[in-house]
Amino acid sequence: MIQDSPHPGRPAPSRRRALALAAAATLAAGLAVPLAATPAAADDPGLPGSELSLNPWSTTLEAAQSLGGQARADAQLLGSVPSADWFTSGTPAEVQAAVDDVVSAAAAKGQMPVLVAYNLPFRDCAQYSAGGALDTAAYVAWIDAFAAGIGDRAATVILEPDGLGIIPHYTTLDGALEWCQPAELDPATAATDRFTQLNHAVDAFGALAATSVYLDGTGSSWLNVGEISDRLLKAGVQRADGFFLNASNYQFTTNSTAFGTWISSCIAFVTEKGGGFADCGNQYWNGGPATDWQGTSMSPYGEWSADASDPALNTSGVDSRYASQLGDTEPTTRFVIDTSRNGLGPWAPPEGVYPSPEDWCNPPDRGLGLRPDTRTGVALVDAYLWIKVPGESDGKCYRGTAGPLDPARGIDDPAAGQWFVEQARELIALANPPIAPLDCHVKVVGTKLGKGFIAALTVRNNGSSTLSPWTLSWTFDAGQKVTKVVGGTFTQAAATVTVTAPKLLKALRPGKTTALVVSGVGPAVEPWQFHLNGRACTS
Repeated sequence: MIQDSPHPGRPAPSRRRALALAAAATLAAGLAVPLAATPAAADDPGLPGSELSLNPWSTTLEAAQSLGGQARADAQLLGSVPSADWFTSGTPAEVQAAVDDVVSAAAAKGQMPVLVAYNLPFRDCAQYSAGGALDTAAYVAWIDAFAAGIGDRAATVILEPDGLGIIPHYTTLDGALEWCQPAELDPATAATDRFTQLNHAVDAFGALAATSVYLDGTGSSWLNVGEISDRLLKAGVQRADGFFLNASNYQFTTNSTAFGTWISSCIAFVTEKGGGFADCGNQYWNGGPATDWQGTSMSPYGEWSADASDPALNTSGVDSRYASQLGDTEPTTRFVIDTSRNGLGPWAPPEGVYPSPEDWCNPPDRGLGLRPDTRTGVALVDAYLWIKVPGESDGKCYRGTAGPLDPARGIDDPAAGQWFVEQARELIALANPPIAPLDCHVKVVGTKLGKGFIAALTVRNNGSSTLSPWTLSWTFDAGQKVTKVVGGTFTQAAATVTVTAPKLLKALRPGKTTALVVSGVGPAVEPWQFHLNGRACTS
């Protein structure tokens, strides 16, 4: 069974912007399947266990600059959590420079940036997130420049969401022709081209000294296990670090974990045991030895487990099927899960209300999921990541109606990738686990002064604990250098400035403020986020 794409919304690439301090906080079906993965270097731990990078100039914090009140606080809260940086267009030179900016900033702090490469020709089958390179040659050049922007520094690449879920003019394992059939592409070569493009990207990133790369594994409510396992192998997953699941979607983390484990098991069954994809247990019929081969289609509207009393949530049949097929062979293909918006699982649209519910598109009443973490405690799961940037729209959702409003919300949804104030508020309010508001605030009043700037900062501790001593840090964007701070001592490492409390005023009690005056040379630019004792503040 093959489901329609979740059509994830994609943010446009954003170069960092300066704000004046005086402003208001302004290859193919026939490809041979490689049977051995290239081993990682012994001194390259990759993504697992790394410290994820927090981009001080993210699209989330950029959105906050044009917002006020609760909406601004929400964007700054979401911007305090590491999310992926998306690269979706541009010339090779432009993408190389943009990638280099992000990776350089992360490398300076010894952190791991998560980069999404999203520029395949006919990505998303030219629908909600249309765009991409003109052809294979243009894509190869773009990917090579992307890789050059990373160089020998640590990075994780999420390679082409939807790239294996939607393949133009592709014939599935059961002989069905995919719904994506653009007239502009040659049906005889379109699918071959897609696999050629992805294999080149896997090898380009795999050749780098410290880059991890993950391919599109779709999600637990989309392609069945055998179908996506076949596509992953054709795309070069055994030369990659693994695959990613649930990008821009809302499926439960537990369900994605089971689904990913089954994909890894299916890959092992096919490549090491000589099995067939059609014999891989999957989510659309869960019978197996443990259930006396009685099965049903699994429901996405509850969390799956091996001991669930509801047969539609029980994984024991599929689990036991793989245990029987694999014997002593262990699945080894690893994966990551997008947990950005799946805290409450998927939306169940009311029956018969919408001609096409589009449950993937800005569904109402969803919540943030697990915070990003590269220490999952799950053998095959390398990380929980926020791949889709929470708060950015999936697109204009009409749910089978003529629009112009989203009938499930009664409003006009923003275009794909644009900031969605109402959804951001929902995601925070319904987060599972809950997310606390930011508990400090920095007020900035400043001005340009000759070739430099001077700014008064008022720092407020809105938390419940005394901070002693306190430190305030921020990152500049345009080569600014601090020359003097009144109210504390400072250090500056590259673009990052840290102010430490003076000895006589080292304690900052709950509800109290402290004041600083900062002077420096360079453009009068207000940082987009401050951190008090390592915790992000509103401003």
